[in-house]
Amino acid sequence: MTASVRLSASCLRAHKRRFAGTFLAAFLGVAFLAGTLVMGDTLRASFDTMFGAATSGTDAVVRSADAITAPGESQGVRQPVDTDLAGTVRRVPGVAAAEPDIQGAGQLVAADGKPIGGQGPPTLAGNWITDPKLNAYRLAEGRAPLKSGEVVVNRGAAKKGDLKIGDTTTLRTPDPVKVTIMGLATFGGEDGMAQVTFTGMTRADAEKYLTARAGQAASIRVRAGPGVGQQELVDRLTPVLPKGVEAITGQESAQENTDMISSQFLTLFTTFLLVFSGIALLVATFSIHNTFAIVVAQRTRENALLRALGASRRQVTAFTLVEAGAVAVTASVAGLAGGIGIAAGLQALFPAIGFPFPEGDLVISGLSMLLPSAVGVVVCLGSALLPAVRAGRTAPLAALRETAVDQSGASRLRAVTGMGLAALAVAVTLTGVVVSPSLWLAGLGAVLALASFVVLGPVASSTAVRILGGPLDRLRGVTGGLARRNALRSPKRTAATAGALMIGVAVVSLFTVFGASLKATMDQTVSRSFAGDVAVSTPSFGAGGSGLSPRLAAAVQQLPQVDTAVGLGRGVAEVDGRGRALTVTDPVALERTFDLGEVRGSLSALGTDGLALTEKEADRLGLTTGDTTRLAFTDGRREAFTVRAVYDRSELAGDYVITRAAWAPHRTQDSDTLLAVSFEDGVGTDEGKAAVQKVAARYGNPEVQTRDEYAQSSAAGIDMMLTLVYALLALAVLIALLGIANTLTLAIHERTRELGLLRAVGQTRSQLRAMVRWESVLVAAFGTVGGLGLGAFLGWVLVEASDGASDSVFAFAMPPLQLTVVALVGLTAGALAGLRPARRAARLDVLRAVATE
Repeated sequence: MTASVRLSASCLRAHKRRFAGTFLAAFLGVAFLAGTLVMGDTLRASFDTMFGAATSGTDAVVRSADAITAPGESQGVRQPVDTDLAGTVRRVPGVAAAEPDIQGAGQLVAADGKPIGGQGPPTLAGNWITDPKLNAYRLAEGRAPLKSGEVVVNRGAAKKGDLKIGDTTTLRTPDPVKVTIMGLATFGGEDGMAQVTFTGMTRADAEKYLTARAGQAASIRVRAGPGVGQQELVDRLTPVLPKGVEAITGQESAQENTDMISSQFLTLFTTFLLVFSGIALLVATFSIHNTFAIVVAQRTRENALLRALGASRRQVTAFTLVEAGAVAVTASVAGLAGGIGIAAGLQALFPAIGFPFPEGDLVISGLSMLLPSAVGVVVCLGSALLPAVRAGRTAPLAALRETAVDQSGASRLRAVTGMGLAALAVAVTLTGVVVSPSLWLAGLGAVLALASFVVLGPVASSTAVRILGGPLDRLRGVTGGLARRNALRSPKRTAATAGALMIGVAVVSLFTVFGASLKATMDQTVSRSFAGDVAVSTPSFGAGGSGLSPRLAAAVQQLPQVDTAVGLGRGVAEVDGRGRALTVTDPVALERTFDLGEVRGSLSALGTDGLALTEKEADRLGLTTGDTTRLAFTDGRREAFTVRAVYDRSELAGDYVITRAAWAPHRTQDSDTLLAVSFEDGVGTDEGKAAVQKVAARYGNPEVQTRDEYAQSSAAGIDMMLTLVYALLALAVLIALLGIANTLTLAIHERTRELGLLRAVGQTRSQLRAMVRWESVLVAAFGTVGGLGLGAFLGWVLVEASDGASDSVFAFAMPPLQLTVVALVGLTAGALAGLRPARRAARLDVLRAVATE
């Protein structure tokens, strides 16, 4: 082993450039993984510190015991508690202070008239708690609100909206309220809690605008007296609380808030980045394996001489693995430093792009250092294992032959194996998509499809390069022909080199196809289900925004241009023991404005105890028209509802519909999520839209859109997602580019004598550069075409599997323009990868090159 180490060290010193691409590929993959883990740990620690500091004065929280969580939501809806309960709590021994905490949705309007926030993170409003130790927000500038219309806002929201103390603006609750900013606040020492906005009002204003009725609060915050611990305080409070109300410690409340941020953002964000780290490392695996395969092939004579001198197979194999291990350890250590740098850069970058990364030192845990370095070493050693075994099998007699390039790859066994894998992939995929819809089966089929592409790559590369390089003979003459022949020289090498780029292009194509399909699905949903002329909505998605005023629908309905205006509100209740979202609306107007498909029963007969639901939910519950089921609301009441209508389509209307009168006794802060408007016959879209906009301006100026505009804005989040995906996948494409460049550099070293002879017989430097560049483009073209095909197939699988495994109806779409751009980027990457090897080849000294053995 000592001899192997010495030989490996000597080889690495003598051929540093050979392993430069391998080092960079491993370095980038490890750095991205380490940066993701360090950033996740830092964010969690920072939010823990922030919430701990913000709620340090709260020793107990009194709240409703039960919460109802609808599907797709991370936290449930709780019934308010009576504010009078604060008086009862104050009389408990050991309580120093108790204040009602009223919370609701409230979205500020910026100085330019646009809403602040609402793109996911919530926009909150509440009463400004006068006890500074119980208030999670700290007054940084100005004063607290003293009379109606005065507010305090978090400093981050004020900066984002270009607002300052003394400014008057609008607060959507969702009814518009004119407010004057009297103070700016911080949360845990920061300008805000991530991108959450907060507006603090007087208690009277908070009760008036944020609750269904006066005398209600989300919770009661309690501060203990000297010498009373948090758990002791909870134990004293519990006996005096009414049924359905509980007390938890302040630490538990802070932990719940941290967990909420973690589940809603941190876990999703870090998982998203980890997926792309995995993709980058997968691409790096191809590049590393290809490098070692070429190096082993080029050292055939060298390894044979070692065997002839007495080295065993195990020693030659160990010799190669020690080289891989040295590169792996060096790249991993450097990658850890690079990952810390990436995390530090993101910590500085996030505030610049509007996300307030909490201040604090980077948190570097043992796991975030050990895992990336271990992965880097395993990837390098695993990628080099097969080439190392192949090196150990070198026969001593090979020392008598010329250095050979690996010519294997296009064997009959490989072709049969690859076709078998492809057939199995198609069978499993079709089973998971068509026969028995299953995301797991579809995913297994996708993995098998990827494996079949890898196995069949060397078999297909010869045919693909001949076809793709055919035009070069006519366009570039002898130079183009030589480039094509060089790419054909080693099918296995060409396929392995192109494989890295193929993976990157495939993932880009997959997300492109899936994103286009989501857009097409949204267009299809709106076109099929929405029969109105315009839609009024707040420009937000996710949990953010304050919604629309329920009074807006009635005001729009009064317009002479309008035939029907229906608002869709939202409630929540338990049905058959499971939380379900309720659509609160006028069912008669709903049927006139939305296409619900076939309706059995009567929507007009719902009244205050009637329910309409989709056929899917009716079948699940075993219900039909005339049957009765019980709904449990957040206020603890359980009421019997009779199924009076069953309808087919739920895409925009939801699965359960009740009237506003039925929801009124259980409502909290009321708002609509969408207002659909149909015009009278003969009213043009422009005329009707202008009339609706005038009325909407009095209710916070929400956006009024045509059906097409509404469909496009609903899909706006998809474009944001794709932009982030493309930015992250640029790393994988960069690693693939490095792999192509490294392969060409090694190939030039291998063909030194051949290139010298070409120059000796009259080939110019520019022709030599062009030959190498076109060879690079051909390899990239093969990888790009394969990646496009694989990505389109995987995109189809994902869309169809999602369609079969969910209740939504997905539409498959192939975006030709975007895929053409992806193809051009892949070819451009190939051309860029060939620039440096081409320059190096052109600089070879002719006489020395010809004399090279």
